[in-house]
Amino acid sequence: MSARFAVLGAGAWGTALANRAAARGAHVFLWAHDRDHVAAMVATRANDKRLPGVRLADSIEPTADLACVGAADHVLAVVPAQALRATARAARPFAKAGSDWIVCAKGVERGTHAFMSEVLAQETPDVAPAILSGPSFAQDVSAGLPTAVTLAAGAMERADLLCHALGGPTFRLYSSTDIRGVEVGGAGKNVLAIACGIAAGRGLGASAVAALTARGFAELARLAAACGGRRETLMGLSGLGDLVLSCGSAQSRNFAFGERLGAGASLDAASGGKLAEGVFTARALVELARARGVVMPISETVDQIVAGRIGVADGARALMMRPQKAEM
Repeated sequence: MSARFAVLGAGAWGTALANRAAARGAHVFLWAHDRDHVAAMVATRANDKRLPGVRLADSIEPTADLACVGAADHVLAVVPAQALRATARAARPFAKAGSDWIVCAKGVERGTHAFMSEVLAQETPDVAPAILSGPSFAQDVSAGLPTAVTLAAGAMERADLLCHALGGPTFRLYSSTDIRGVEVGGAGKNVLAIACGIAAGRGLGASAVAALTARGFAELARLAAACGGRRETLMGLSGLGDLVLSCGSAQSRNFAFGERLGAGASLDAASGGKLAEGVFTARALVELARARGVVMPISETVDQIVAGRIGVADGARALMMRPQKAEM
């Protein structure tokens, strides 16, 4: 009998992952809270609202009923990071004990400073948490372009099983047990991509963007170590790989947001109507780092800019004019 997946979140990435699971022969429930959105997907067999031009596989069943998690062997939680708690809480009555919940959101919860695996453990304690993260764009995965990401679970056997269930010839999954290291890389890179976008939007040049990317990686490595993650994880796909992709491409929502800010757009206009997770993660990431005695000057500057405490011009100067020091 083929596996059954429930994908919670019918955005671009959720849709791409639903098609990936379907390509492996799975029946896939694709959940969205908006019933009109679900009805449109059922009628058109596409998700033109979030991922235009990509047809839904025949084995994908759009639904607005969270009870679908009770029929699934594996759940992919692809809702925004700040919405994970509410979604998991609503789904808890239907969750099967021991089922795999693979969190694909990248962020740190505001207020609690909880990582996504911690949110899941608090709201659905009977499921087995895993984290999927790495350098990937939904459009590339949907087009069958080669993509590689990391999937971390509590045990290597579990991670390997999930990699096999979801991976394929052009979507390669590398297994890991370093859940925290993978989470730090995914959450932090969104904030740092905003910084790189600002530098690009201000016309500071490719060298400045490269410098911010490299120093941003140093920030992530320090935070990961302080949170119990492994440095080698940060050197891999879910750390350095995702950082390089997000900090160097306007396909990244966070980079594009920062680029528009740097070019003079207001905070509201810079979003372009799309979610930039780094905006919501910046404050939580900085507060988390301070609580652990980790210095993250680039992330702190981004937090000040998106909170409106300093202007973009002053922030850009702060990003590039820090006092000279030894590299470490």
